[in-house]
Amino acid sequence: MTTFDQLMAVRDRRGAGYLTLLDPDRLSIDELSQRAQACAEAGADAILVGTSLMLSATRNAALFDRLHEIVDIPVISFPGDAGQVVPKADAILFLSMLSGRNPELLIGQQVRAAPVLKEYGVEVISTAYLLIESGTLTSTEYMSTTRPIPRAKPDIAMAHALAAQYLGMRLVYLETGSGAAQSVPTSMVKAVADYVDIPVIVGGGVRDAETAREKVEAGASFIVTGTTVEDDPGRLREISDAVHIGSRSQRA
Repeated sequence: MTTFDQLMAVRDRRGAGYLTLLDPDRLSIDELSQRAQACAEAGADAILVGTSLMLSATRNAALFDRLHEIVDIPVISFPGDAGQVVPKADAILFLSMLSGRNPELLIGQQVRAAPVLKEYGVEVISTAYLLIESGTLTSTEYMSTTRPIPRAKPDIAMAHALAAQYLGMRLVYLETGSGAAQSVPTSMVKAVADYVDIPVIVGGGVRDAETAREKVEAGASFIVTGTTVEDDPGRLREISDAVHIGSRSQRA
């Protein structure tokens, strides 16, 4: 079974999936390993590894090796650019930043990464990345040199998500960015989830169980938390329980 199939099975069985993002620039490998173990024990369904900058390629690659030793859930690459591609990832979210008009993040970095991914044999999951206005300047916005989709414009997000679906992408990721002041508006999550047939991931600014549950009930298939893990690991179980709301077929 592919990693993508595993994620879809989790969504169908548990109502939604919970993914936790670890940033190799923020903590040591030992600290990140402890976080990853805490995530897995709390019920996370997969771990994403990625950063907007990447201060050390060696540490980034070594983290994947370490995580495979201590957790049994998928470890997925969530790269900021082609330089973050590693051979030991279970899969990679092959991101195209459709919300912006920076050609490097639309196709340039993908062209650089593609031959390397083929050589490594890493599973590729094509993913539309939509940056949503968060109320503060995030690392993602600064490093991407793109403007986010306005919070009050769900129609723009809907059109971008539908374009992603028609382009053949398998996921759409609505993101306000690491350390965002606000999460993606729940009304926007619902509008996009109702409009497209591909699964919706929501990340950025999700700091508590109530917010996570709201996004899932609005139609999100996966919730991602990042700095919440680093700041307060004790909240992991609460968020995990809030995301896993039961079989989708039973609720349909």
